Amino acid sequence: MAKQLGDRREAWRRTAYTLRRSPGLARLATVRFASQFGDGMFQAALGGAILFNPERETDPVAIAAGFAVLLLPYSVIGPYAGALLDRWDRRSVLLWANVLRGLLILMTAALLETGTGESALLVLALAAIGVSRFVLAGVSAALPRVVHRSWLVATNSVLATTGSVVAALGAATSVAIISFVGAGDRGSGIAVAAAACGSAVAAFAASRFHHRLLGPHADEKPEYGAVRAVAAGLRNGALAVWHSPGVTTAMIGIGTHRIVFGVNTLIMVLVLRDTATVSALPGGLAGFGVALGATAAGMLLAAISTPFLIPRIGRSRTIVGGLILALVVQCTFVATLTQASLLCGALLLGFAGQSIKLSGDAAMQIEIEDDRRGQVFALQDTVFNVAFIGSIAAASLVIAPDGRSLALVLAGGAVYGLGLVGVLFNTRREPA
Repeated sequence: MAKQLGDRREAWRRTAYTLRRSPGLARLATVRFASQFGDGMFQAALGGAILFNPERETDPVAIAAGFAVLLLPYSVIGPYAGALLDRWDRRSVLLWANVLRGLLILMTAALLETGTGESALLVLALAAIGVSRFVLAGVSAALPRVVHRSWLVATNSVLATTGSVVAALGAATSVAIISFVGAGDRGSGIAVAAAACGSAVAAFAASRFHHRLLGPHADEKPEYGAVRAVAAGLRNGALAVWHSPGVTTAMIGIGTHRIVFGVNTLIMVLVLRDTATVSALPGGLAGFGVALGATAAGMLLAAISTPFLIPRIGRSRTIVGGLILALVVQCTFVATLTQASLLCGALLLGFAGQSIKLSGDAAMQIEIEDDRRGQVFALQDTVFNVAFIGSIAAASLVIAPDGRSLALVLAGGAVYGLGLVGVLFNTRREPA
């Protein structure tokens, strides 16, 4: 533990030193943080507009579509963004992607102010969040151009951690604006419009770079086309996962948890919208924020405890333990369908899910060869988001309007049980 803390302090020290010595890194960090602050504001405001807007009374299917808009670009557009960034001038991508995103955000705000239906809002939001994937991928791809190779890992770790905090601050800013102005279309529209400020700051910072400074150089020609490169990467990642039983176990565990977590998220949204019976949590977007905080607390506990569990019981047993805990929580706390029990369930499922995820990350980092590791993590990202979105979409077709569907909760418990069976069978398989 002392060594880990020392490594983290060294990472922050190196990043601070590099920021002072490298104007390019400071500008690139500004692009990243301004973009993520705006993303946090936009996504939270959009969530308030679609999920918890008393003027709209969105049905479960529209809520599922909203979650798909927020998350699907990370899996569908992300891989192609990386491939295209090996062809396009990254400085131009960062500049014009932020300009385009800012315009899309303002158009979304205008539609909210006029009370336009959800379909048009979702199309614009999908476009805005899809463009955001190019911005974040562009920053990551450009980082080696402004940071010395020996300090790259430490700097990237610090920027990623800080960026997550900045995005959360952006989301909190939107929640504060909506709470002050009101939870209707007007409050959400003002919060969405304010999110365009992040794009404006990021575009200005990107414009300060010289042409081609962030790469790729004009003579850097990728071997394959973008579509072929992405397809080949996902295929190679899937083969690498199958040839490593420990990583296959991790993928089964991660996919299982995300399926049930998607169902539980939809239940939580609908229960919190029923303001007449809310007691343990505040209603609406604020209550959902408390539930997310409980989940984050569980994930933090897992981040502290899992590094001690894995060396003692092994990665596969940690995943099995996480699934067993999740199954028990699903059939007890979640099954009662009250605010207090759902909050406890969010904390414990956050712990179980993050334990499974961290065990999976360790398996991929240890068992997968370096030239396939990025492809495997890209595949995991796809499984992570598609399982979550698919389960919400399926649940939205059968869930009760107030979210209190015990049969759906128990079906989630059955999914955990099937995941356990799959993991136990897979652990007996010999490496390919």
